[in-house]
Amino acid sequence: MSQKKLLIIGLDCMTPQLVFGEWLNDLPTIRGIVEKGTSRPLFSTIPPITVPAWMSMMTSQDGGQLGMYGFRNRKSHDYEALYTVNSNNVKAKTLWNHLSRNRLSSLIWGVPLTYPPKPLNGAMVCSFLTPDKSVQWTYPPELGAEVDKAADGDYIIDVKNFRTDDKDQLLEQIYEMTRRRFKAFKEFYSSGDYDFAIMVEMGVDRIHHGFWRFMDKEHRLYEPGNKYENAIHDYYVYLDELIEELLGLIDDDTEVMIVSDHGAKTMVGGFCINEWLQAEGYLTLKEQPTEPTKLTPDMIDWSKTKAWGEGGYYSRIFMNVEGREPEGVIPADKYHEERDILAEKLRHTVDEKGELLETIVFKPEEIYEAIVNIPPDLIVHLGGLDWRSAGSVGMGTTHIFENDTGPDDANHAQEGIFISSINFTSSVSHKSPYSIFDIAPTVLDYFGIEIPGEMIGESLFSGEDLGRQPEQLADKGKAPSSEVGTARAERKRPE
Repeated sequence: MSQKKLLIIGLDCMTPQLVFGEWLNDLPTIRGIVEKGTSRPLFSTIPPITVPAWMSMMTSQDGGQLGMYGFRNRKSHDYEALYTVNSNNVKAKTLWNHLSRNRLSSLIWGVPLTYPPKPLNGAMVCSFLTPDKSVQWTYPPELGAEVDKAADGDYIIDVKNFRTDDKDQLLEQIYEMTRRRFKAFKEFYSSGDYDFAIMVEMGVDRIHHGFWRFMDKEHRLYEPGNKYENAIHDYYVYLDELIEELLGLIDDDTEVMIVSDHGAKTMVGGFCINEWLQAEGYLTLKEQPTEPTKLTPDMIDWSKTKAWGEGGYYSRIFMNVEGREPEGVIPADKYHEERDILAEKLRHTVDEKGELLETIVFKPEEIYEAIVNIPPDLIVHLGGLDWRSAGSVGMGTTHIFENDTGPDDANHAQEGIFISSINFTSSVSHKSPYSIFDIAPTVLDYFGIEIPGEMIGESLFSGEDLGRQPEQLADKGKAPSSEVGTARAERKRPE
């Protein structure tokens, strides 16, 4: 078993076009690792969203296997509000579960879906999904006071509101949160003796959503020379400096990875999915709101409704099926036919000028290895994620150009980043980008631990190319090649 240690620095939403583009020369610490090791885009989950992406990275299981199709999911086929997932919904074994079983210690810091914390061989500080610090947010519980002390008296779990027009306050919050989190992590990392450590910083995601329009010259609201034009760039430079300080704590026996769960891109606008479904005759409300209103189940006339949708960086479409939903209207034997028709209509959605959006529509059973819990009937990347799904009704239009849940400039992009001090290119140079599912098996392989058969990724040390490939998943919402499933089924792991 390897005697080396491993440190993973997770930067939520850090995007390859910025890191690997013209800014790389302004990021000397990151550039140094890129030049000596391995760097690639990292293909994320579908949809590319924090939940389940980070947990998919830590388990090498997709959203279907995890039973998580986003932050919020259906509890049953009843017409009830969606529930928010947490660590109690994670049934798959995480990296630190495997490491603990092999008597290796871990420091887990800020990884989404770790709240509420569970025992491990090591220490854990929960993520931004923790309600607040009145609950147990660390393992062991008494660690919380020490973390606060290390963070100048108050560890910041997340910024208070990143969808705000008060940009000065938001920028100040992001910097203060990041500074305190790195400071506390460095203290704990340097004072412990951990085989494996990972920290996830949310500041990148927050600054992208809050300041993208000020940076991106292609954004419709961009104004040259604006006050915040360099806000994201300068924050990247600041992160590079913090990473340099952190790397000053490691020795020659420690390798490093820098990863993100997905990237970011300009949000062109919002596509009002429930307004569109009404116009297409799929959704009927009891009364039409006279102003923008969040859609709730009690507003819907279920006897006249075939489908409804949820908003977010992507859209989830749910269908009202006879014998499945309480007042289902789609005959069960017509479900697949009706779903195909709706999917095709979604693929032909247009922008405000009548031009094709190039929307990508996925059927869960075609993109996931298994289906656990209740998935959406369709997962929709509107305009290939150029458009956000706005779920509100009473909008009076299908297209909007301000987010319906507060100011937001960026949508998620399918590719995040992978940077490592380990040079993998000789064994897997044919794989580009890498897959988010490859991280967990690579870490286990690094520590000489047998890779479980339920992991769907491949170790980057192996050079094998049997796993599901990103280009197949992203092929306009079509089913992955059957040869991929066959290859994985035939893949043999040591028993």
